[in-house]
Amino acid sequence: MRAGTIAQKLLFGLPPETAHGVSITALRSGLVPPFSFRDDRLAVTAAGLTFPNPLGMAAGYDKNAEVPDALLRLGFGFAEVGTVTPLRQPGNQKPRIFRLEDDAAVINRLGFNNAGHDVVFQRLVARRSPGIVGVNIGANKESPDRIADYRLGVGRFAALASYITVNISSPNTPGLRGLQDPDALHRLLTAVTEERSRQAKQPPIFLKIAPDLDDSALEAIAASVLQSGIEGMIISNTTIARPPLKNRQASETGGLSGKPLFHPSTVVLAKMRRLVGPELTLIGVGGVDTAETALDKIQAGADLVQLYTGMIYRGAGIAEQILRGLQFELQRSGAPNLRHLRDSRTEFWASGGI
Repeated sequence: MRAGTIAQKLLFGLPPETAHGVSITALRSGLVPPFSFRDDRLAVTAAGLTFPNPLGMAAGYDKNAEVPDALLRLGFGFAEVGTVTPLRQPGNQKPRIFRLEDDAAVINRLGFNNAGHDVVFQRLVARRSPGIVGVNIGANKESPDRIADYRLGVGRFAALASYITVNISSPNTPGLRGLQDPDALHRLLTAVTEERSRQAKQPPIFLKIAPDLDDSALEAIAASVLQSGIEGMIISNTTIARPPLKNRQASETGGLSGKPLFHPSTVVLAKMRRLVGPELTLIGVGGVDTAETALDKIQAGADLVQLYTGMIYRGAGIAEQILRGLQFELQRSGAPNLRHLRDSRTEFWASGGI
């Protein structure tokens, strides 16, 4: 039995949140072997940044910026820390993470549990390694002015973040998704871009949206994003929908991630690519766990892809597996780089991917 398989079995013997903490400790301690990989054909230039490869760790894993550089050493082309809010907050009552092993999925209702701006800022200041690290910002649950919280996040992390993600799509903070409504979104994007313009360093800004949006909502968001001048979007967060699932914990409230999210999130990604045109940077998230699913996201319109739940089920070697697979696809297809594969199936996915 391989060491990675043994480690996965040991972690699955622990409660999910405990296992997550153990994995963070293992990365921080250097117990997880690094993976050195470079293939210039997999490099991606997007939003003014050059990513060594298109695969990123999504926000939610390293909420408090404890191990961004350790994640990069696993082979990820970039890592996103957070979601971080201005003030420390404990999140929702435990238990709040549920493994749906039969479905290769997770339901979480964490509620932006994090150590707050100050702690994350100091950890990012202490970084000594190069590499692209984004900061995912949110609003405190009890904030009287959530837009002001996002403004604070931009101001605090502009100097340190490779990019900033404005996360308004978590289903676990009551009312947060209301910021996706047209008037609120316009005010939010105006606030964060104005705050960025005041900073000496002005990183790209991405907007992270939910998969649970109808076509008219997607059209309104696309129009707001294009008008705002931000550089991109992350599609998508977890879903509150419940497709047919096998696991008995499927009725737990919270956001569903993993394999069941792959299809709906990829459809929304392709629809958004069709709405925003070819230039805006799109990051595809949801159900990525193999080179094939990563490639599907790229063909649907993504410049970059992210994962999190996939690593829970496939282990720390998932980055190597996916990058090797993408490398093989380039060799098989004769494409000089991933850009030549992007958008090749956008219309298929935008039409429902069936």
